Amino acid sequence: MFIKQIFMAVLGASFGFIVSGGVFTVLISVGLIPRFAGKMHIAKHIFILEEMVVLGTLLGDFLSVFSDYGDIGEWALSHEVFGAQATVAAWHVVGSVILSFFGVFSGIFVGCLALAIAEMLDTIPIFSRRIGFRHGLGIAILAVALGKMVGSLLYFTQSVYLYGG
Repeated sequence: MFIKQIFMAVLGASFGFIVSGGVFTVLISVGLIPRFAGKMHIAKHIFILEEMVVLGTLLGDFLSVFSDYGDIGEWALSHEVFGAQATVAAWHVVGSVILSFFGVFSGIFVGCLALAIAEMLDTIPIFSRRIGFRHGLGIAILAVALGKMVGSLLYFTQSVYLYGG
């Protein structure tokens, strides 16, 4: 039984290394981090930006595997810093703000990654030439982004993720 657990731990760690290597390879190959550094005008601090991406990934991995250590809400509610009702109300506001910031920045990152991959593969110009689409490409991309945003909002506000439909 112990040998089986060691084998499973080695396999899990190996597969984790393979997947994380693939993710970072994609980020490097599309040039996302240098593009972010160029847009933010911090090219001389690109090493710090790369390290923050790696540390953020590791923190996210740690909190997803060991979720008990990342349960800040439970800790805040158990200590009742402002009293019972005020702490609950304050945590709902603070939690909503934190989730909103996380959602916005995650969406920006995923959107930039998708556009960088599409640009790297030149899919948008090829697609627009093939269908004879000459004007309004920016409006079409904005419509796709807004459609995804509305779909996501409906998905989460109507709790589709709980029931599947």
